[in-house]
Amino acid sequence: MRNLPKPALPYAQLIRLDKPVGTWLLLWPSSWGIVTAAYMTGAPIGHTAWILSLFGVGALVMRGAGCIVNDLWDRNLDKKVERTAMRPIASGAVSPKQAVIYLGSQLLIGLAILLALPWNCFLLGASSLAFVATYPLFKRFTYYPQLMLAFTYNWGAMLGFPAMDIIDVPTMATLYASGICWTMVYDTIYAHQDKRDDVQAGIKSTALAWHKHTKPIMTGFTVAQVSLLTATGVLSGLGPAYFTGVGWAAYRLGRMIMCVNLDQPSDCWKWFVDNVKTGGVILAGIFLDYVLKITGLL
Repeated sequence: MRNLPKPALPYAQLIRLDKPVGTWLLLWPSSWGIVTAAYMTGAPIGHTAWILSLFGVGALVMRGAGCIVNDLWDRNLDKKVERTAMRPIASGAVSPKQAVIYLGSQLLIGLAILLALPWNCFLLGASSLAFVATYPLFKRFTYYPQLMLAFTYNWGAMLGFPAMDIIDVPTMATLYASGICWTMVYDTIYAHQDKRDDVQAGIKSTALAWHKHTKPIMTGFTVAQVSLLTATGVLSGLGPAYFTGVGWAAYRLGRMIMCVNLDQPSDCWKWFVDNVKTGGVILAGIFLDYVLKITGLL
């Protein structure tokens, strides 16, 4: 951000370039799917790396597009919340028209990436745009906008399989569902940052719906996530490194739920960001098993 020219800064802030945690959280489920599919098919590591790189750029671009859509819908609500009041559209640094033009450029890059993938990815990938476009509306009439975000953010867990030329519905479904459970936990922690302002602004979230029951409910979602990740490993035939990674991730998630202070915004942010490492732990387990398999050591 420090190296960008001053006129570009509001646009970089608009796509949250200064806060890459959202890009990582979008990328991890996709990476899980890609490498799991590579393990199942014994794909060459060069091809796997190429698909991972496409999804990496795609995560950056589509996360940015989602942020623009969110800020366009929420430009009046953002002014009422201290943490979001200085976002570029809400503060007037970027006009809605400029944001729409910028959104178009992001979507064109996303389309180019989608066209670089196998054709059986196109409909599945394009269908995620419906979630991206409508997610911000849900906080206006339901206390569960986190569920819509979970559907959106984990779509790549399924898309990674056809990108690697394999369709395995049970494995795709369990991996996708595990990501949904994960997002329900970390985005609820995120929502607790703003719960006081959200009440005044009329914004709904699971943080307000679950209130004092947040930690027990998050524990239930984490148990479900770990169970679904275990089922994914069994269905795909993954090896010991994967299950070790899942166990390590379970420990990290349990520690997060136990330690996070849901009434302290800075502590919520700290533990929300910590999920980047947890997603990486899961990927590390899958990747190690994949490398062991293609080198004949597993």
